[in-house]
Amino acid sequence: MAERMKCEKCGKDAIGFQGFGCCAEYVCADHADKAVLDLKPGQRKISGECVFERFG
Repeated sequence: MAERMKCEKCGKDAIGFQGFGCCAEYVCADHADKAVLDLKPGQRKISGECVFERFG
């Protein structure tokens, strides 16, 4: 079974990943950018240097 990633800000289970150029982090629903929250589970969005992924 795959290990669940944890939010890098608070330690809750992460719902996704967000990367802004040189900075990237796993985030829970409380700390996720709106771009991550707007994605459906399993979706990924790449915009310029930004990457947003919602775990499935």
